[in-house]
Amino acid sequence: MALHLILAGVVINPAERNALVGIKPTVGLTSRAGVIPESTHQDTLGTLARTVRDAVYALDAIYGIDPLDNSTLVQEGKAPAGSYTQFLTSKDALKDATFGLPWQSFWALAPPEQQASLLAIVSEIEAAGATIINGTELRDYETIVDFYNNIKAYLAELENTDIRSLEDIVQYNNDNVGTEGGMPNIQPAFASGQDDFLASLATQGKETSNGSYGMGIMDDTYYQALNFCQTSTRENGIDYALNHNGKQLSALLVPPDVGQTYQIAAQAGYPVITLPAGVNGTTSMPFGLALMGTAWSEAELVKWASAIEDLGFQSQGRWGRTKPLWGGYRERNIPVLNL
Repeated sequence: MALHLILAGVVINPAERNALVGIKPTVGLTSRAGVIPESTHQDTLGTLARTVRDAVYALDAIYGIDPLDNSTLVQEGKAPAGSYTQFLTSKDALKDATFGLPWQSFWALAPPEQQASLLAIVSEIEAAGATIINGTELRDYETIVDFYNNIKAYLAELENTDIRSLEDIVQYNNDNVGTEGGMPNIQPAFASGQDDFLASLATQGKETSNGSYGMGIMDDTYYQALNFCQTSTRENGIDYALNHNGKQLSALLVPPDVGQTYQIAAQAGYPVITLPAGVNGTTSMPFGLALMGTAWSEAELVKWASAIEDLGFQSQGRWGRTKPLWGGYRERNIPVLNL
């Protein structure tokens, strides 16, 4: 069982790669206090575990209003009274479910082998009584300023380091490029370098005459971009897909390996639960099947995820939870520059 800060796929990806259940909650359900920040509008603390029940136990332990994180205040009246375990159920509940498949939005982008495996599971879900509707598309097919401001506030509270800003992080990486990989493309282990840090740093404005920098720019352009991003992924995105021809769906079934899946959920601030679904025949890496819902729909997602899990994710059959297959275990093949 583990907790993890989520920006985009930072719970969903580790969960599916390790054949685990991962729960990404609605932004504001769990507190981010004390956690390294990146985006005020996307950060949320999620859970990973071997089963839906275990992941829900962890969620119960961390959700709630926290005076140290104002975003949690909005959950009042939206989070359930009591434990999320009350929503755990069995495969029999699937007869009341209607799931959507956003084919062009997500499924068409999945690798063919994985797509075939996931569709076979969807067929079993349908055979268990669920209604499956294909073509439930999002109407519209990132902000990095947040990270600049939030990381400075986080570093200001630390007492065991002299690093106090994003500029300090960039400089440290530059000074220790051989071990920290601050420069891109100099070694396979650090292909991207610190390009995300540098891009965030670029939002802060111009250097002043005394060598200092202003705050990250959160001006009208920023809020226009944020509004467009959230509208595209909420009203014109996930919510639009969930309301298919006037019928409210139980959840969207999506392949979490497709980057748009977790990116759109993150930008919307909406919840996702991923379940173990199989292992890639070429890479031996596990992959998952995810359920995506609207804001504050964790109770519904727990219900359907536990029902699907009961149907087969913990069985010894073809789509039960499998241990990852290790390749090159304990190899020492990462090059390090001796500078």
